[in-house]
Amino acid sequence: MNTKDRIEKISLWIKDYADKHKIESLVVGVSGGIDSAVVSTLCAMTGIQTYVLSMPIRQRQDQHDRSIDHCIKLIERFPNVHWETIDLTETFETFEKLWTTDNGLGLANSRSRLRMLTLYQMASEKNGIVVGTGNRVEDFGVGFYTKYGDGGVDISPIADCLKTEVWDMGRELGVSEDIINAEPTDGLWDDARNDEDQLGMTYPELEEAMKYAESGETPPDGKKKQNLIKFLAIQKKARHKMEPIPICMLGDEE
Repeated sequence: MNTKDRIEKISLWIKDYADKHKIESLVVGVSGGIDSAVVSTLCAMTGIQTYVLSMPIRQRQDQHDRSIDHCIKLIERFPNVHWETIDLTETFETFEKLWTTDNGLGLANSRSRLRMLTLYQMASEKNGIVVGTGNRVEDFGVGFYTKYGDGGVDISPIADCLKTEVWDMGRELGVSEDIINAEPTDGLWDDARNDEDQLGMTYPELEEAMKYAESGETPPDGKKKQNLIKFLAIQKKARHKMEPIPICMLGDEE
C-alpha cells in the first residue's frame, strides 16, 4: 500500500468507527513527535471535532515548542480542531513528593499515566474517545509504551504501521520538518535520552529484526543476528504489556 492510500484508509477508518459508535469528538495527546503529529492530522482530516492536548511535565523546551507549533498549524488548516495546553508539572510534582525513593522508571511511567487521565477526562467532557499514537514496532514489537499510560487508548489507528511508514505519512501530510527530523523520544525523562538510547537500536534496525522474528528466518550476518537477539530480549521483557491480563480460571464447580 502506498503512502497516500494508507493515509486515506486510516482517516476513513477513524471516521467510520466514530460514526458507527456515535462518537462526537476525537482526543489526541500531542508531544512534538512524529507519531502524535501524524495521528492528530489524520483525526483532523475526518471533519470530526478533534481536541489536541499538549501536556508538558517539566518538558524540554524544544519538545514543547514542536508540540505548540504543530497545534497552531493544525487549527490554521482545520476548522474542526481545538487545541489546549494543560501544564501538568505542578500536579506531577505533588505526586512525586509522596515517594521517598527515586524510582526513575516508575515516575517516568507515572507521567504517562497522568497524561492518560487527562485525555480521558477531556474525552468524557466532549463525548469523545482517546485516540492512540503507538506504531506497530512499539505496540507489538518491543512493547515500548507505558502500561495504562500511552497504552491506555480507545482506538489505535497507526498500530499496523511501521515507524518508517509513519515518517512517510508525516512527509505526505505536511508535518513540520522539525518534527520529522527530531530524534524519537518518549519525553518522560528530565534528561535528553531518546528512544535509541533506551532501546539500544534504531527504528530501522528494530523493524528489520522484527521481520526476522516474525518470519523465523535467520539473519545473514553478525550485526543483524545481534540485533535480532537484542530485539527478542526487549520483546520478552515487555511481553506482559502485549498479552491479555492473566486470569485465574476456576472452571465449573461440581
